Amino acid sequence: MNASFDISPEKRATTGSWIYRQLFVTPPPVTRREADLNGKTAIVTGASGGIGLETTRQLLDLGCKVILAVRSKDKGQKAQQTLSTGRNLLDGFIQVWELDLLSYDSIIAFADRCKTLDRLDIAILNAGVYKVNYLANALLTILLLPIIREKTAGRSPGHISIVSSDQGAWCKFNERTSDPLLAAFKRPAPTWSGAERYGTSKLLQQLFVAELSRHISPSVVTLSTSNPGFCDGSDLARETSGEFRILYKVQIFLLGRAAAVGARTLVHAVATLGTKPHGQYVEDAKVQPMPPIAYTSEGLLLQTKLYEETLDELSFAKARDIVDELSTVR
Repeated sequence: MNASFDISPEKRATTGSWIYRQLFVTPPPVTRREADLNGKTAIVTGASGGIGLETTRQLLDLGCKVILAVRSKDKGQKAQQTLSTGRNLLDGFIQVWELDLLSYDSIIAFADRCKTLDRLDIAILNAGVYKVNYLANALLTILLLPIIREKTAGRSPGHISIVSSDQGAWCKFNERTSDPLLAAFKRPAPTWSGAERYGTSKLLQQLFVAELSRHISPSVVTLSTSNPGFCDGSDLARETSGEFRILYKVQIFLLGRAAAVGARTLVHAVATLGTKPHGQYVEDAKVQPMPPIAYTSEGLLLQTKLYEETLDELSFAKARDIVDELSTVR
């Protein structure tokens, strides 16, 4: 987790810093001069709308073939039509593949289908809502590791980036004292908070990627988390209700970025930063600190514990075998 930052983890996690970033920091667009992705293939999950759709649009602008991984094929095909408008693309340049992240069988079938591709260079896992759990993205990440390595053999390493959030720094994470850790999330909570669970899931993703990156060399596959910021047009808006939905709309009106602006950071993470983001968190087009807990002794112990429990939980997919085999490659 060695990296130098222009802001401390504690200061970055403050409300004032977040408001400043939302109002006064704008990640620049990625130009073809910075990143020509001609010949490369990317997967974007949750690509039928919001940030996922805008990320896909920007990858296409850079010459990248894109697979829209979506739960609803109808919505995916509508997105495909929208993205194709005004472009002279070859058949198959934009593909729509079904993927239900609430189903392990669907995730495994999707990964198996990826094995049929000639190339696979990039995966942006944009599961933005808390109903799609932490384990689904962890499973898909691990299953894609050997596939992306094989499909980029002899070329620059591929990149998997899981879309994250500032909220990972703000969650209470009361489950951190539980042993085992993951089992705590299966028990009914005394009170349910969508924002808390969403933030906790993002923190877990960051800790898992940080630990996984210690076992997987960036020369095999680069791994990162990336944060688009608080964006208008996000699919997360549809998952809120009641007072939280009202608050969400007010905050979006006052502080929200356009989805197209937020998507720029996701594209920078996989296209312009090389292997620098390996095991790191990318925000506003550069590597930034993760939540403060990640740099404490408690956080490092939790990171290892989470990693080990995750591999055990995903043993049905031989997750540990996959990681162990790739961990010997440099």
